[in-house]
Amino acid sequence: MSGETLQVYFLGTAGALPTPVRNPSCIMIRRGNDTLLFDCGEGAQQQMMRARCGFTVDAIFVTHWHADHFLGIFGLVQTLSFNGRTEPLTIYGPNWVHEFVETLKKISRFNLKFTLDSVELSDGSWVRFNGYTVTGFAVSHGMPALGYVFEEDPRPGRFDRDRAIELGVPPGPLFGRLQRGETIRVTKDGSEREVVPSDVMGAPRPGRKIVYTGDTRPVIPALLGYGKEADLLIHDATYDESEAKRAAEFYHATAAQAGQAAAAINARTLALTHISSRYTDTANHANEAKAVFAGTVLVPEDRFMLEVTWRD
Repeated sequence: MSGETLQVYFLGTAGALPTPVRNPSCIMIRRGNDTLLFDCGEGAQQQMMRARCGFTVDAIFVTHWHADHFLGIFGLVQTLSFNGRTEPLTIYGPNWVHEFVETLKKISRFNLKFTLDSVELSDGSWVRFNGYTVTGFAVSHGMPALGYVFEEDPRPGRFDRDRAIELGVPPGPLFGRLQRGETIRVTKDGSEREVVPSDVMGAPRPGRKIVYTGDTRPVIPALLGYGKEADLLIHDATYDESEAKRAAEFYHATAAQAGQAAAAINARTLALTHISSRYTDTANHANEAKAVFAGTVLVPEDRFMLEVTWRD
């Protein structure tokens, strides 16, 4: 539904190593009553408690199988079971997701009270939810790895009230029927006529779109294929430009490269994450991204929550 709130909790924004103020990767997206986790590094449960966003999780999407992106799942699954969860939980990810979930089951076999499922995704794979879709796309991290696009269904166009009245539609229930896509019949000046939704409804409007790259080198062609006009791009920015050579060596991106990606896809907001533990001050990250991207640039601290609104 178009009225659902859409919130992003940055529960973990560190690089491979945690710091006193940053935990390993964990992004929570909450849309209405649905909660999805994208990566789940160690300490994710404590971050959930500190952020007061609860332990309700409907699905987990893992970008790749480096430990800083999945170690938190072990403890989270145990806690969900301890708290009495009975609904199945599906973990989505690239190649090796089935082996990972089998390992989880072996570790949890004596006390897990719900079903754990695994679904392997690849470039272009998508998962359908109520009102939105999550699509995987290939990234470049030296191993099987995916980014994810969270995209809502298109919204109906704007309702032209004045035009409806002009066509003889009285304010009231008939307005709602037109907005729901129904054709109606009305009487005006003694003549009966048909009014179709396209007479009074504008063009469909896009839903909200969030793109999360996980760890990756710059992959602008892939982002152009899947992430154009994103409301929020959450991009690897492990290093600043002084460490560009190291970024290439370890299959990561710099803040400037993240900014270039955001500009290429015309994102509204860019959030820089996976910050290396070598940086205690991220002002340079923000400045480098802003030099190439005119939109909003954030270097969110852990537990920062961003509400994503609709484009006009």
